[in-house]
Amino acid sequence: MPSLYAAYLRVYEPLAAFGRDEQRYWRDYLHQGRAKSTRDGPRQQRAAVWEALGAGWTRLPELPREAYVLEANGDPLICPWDLRIRIAEAALTAREGMPPVIADAFIPPQLVELAQGVMDREPLRAGRVHEQVSTWGVPLRWFVFVDAQEREVSLQPGDRLLRYRTGISKARRRAHRSLAVLRKWMGEAPITEAVEETARWLEEFHPGSVLELDYGGLVELLPDELLLEDDSPELVARGLASLASGDTEGATEAYEQLVLRWRLVQLRERAN
Repeated sequence: MPSLYAAYLRVYEPLAAFGRDEQRYWRDYLHQGRAKSTRDGPRQQRAAVWEALGAGWTRLPELPREAYVLEANGDPLICPWDLRIRIAEAALTAREGMPPVIADAFIPPQLVELAQGVMDREPLRAGRVHEQVSTWGVPLRWFVFVDAQEREVSLQPGDRLLRYRTGISKARRRAHRSLAVLRKWMGEAPITEAVEETARWLEEFHPGSVLELDYGGLVELLPDELLLEDDSPELVARGLASLASGDTEGATEAYEQLVLRWRLVQLRERAN
């Protein structure tokens, strides 16, 4: 089965971030060795959703409670799939900007009611999804939160990957510094709002969490040399530093390099 050409921004939380019942569930989950791999997980998620929903969006079924797991300093960190919440959220946002007649045809009102019920019943923390997905590219704002030195890369057949992992506290500090620069020089521009939105999402999680930017299936579209030499976070950092010092020409140059690199990946979607 071909890879999904998508990148992922994930938060892994310590067990202490969850309620007592959830902690018990995830401990049993770990003991049973049920954790999913990030390589196979996206395809398993898609299969589970399509099997549960059937041919149309007419109901909001229960879905398996699965998670990705990593260890930090010997302790497990959990990234739940949150599939039910993600479907509910998708059902509500998919209607935005559509005329009611068209929206009702694609997302039936009864599903909207069920989806809103899910979101209303979820506690604030439990209602936050742990994984964001971007198809055919990495949103440039994601690179604000990681550093080039945090890159992990593998070119091994069957284990090809490129990802960045960092403590969420570091990611938040980078976000705050970047927002200060963007607000001063760009004002409330779309890029400022996008970074601010993701920064607010990060604030919802436990301070002992780990943030992961995973290139996922996009590694299949990138040659070895680009994976080994990827400096996208460095280009973002360079652009922000130039902007902070008033060097708009340097900031523009870094931004254009980054946009061009990822535009070439995004154009693959049209070729498909």
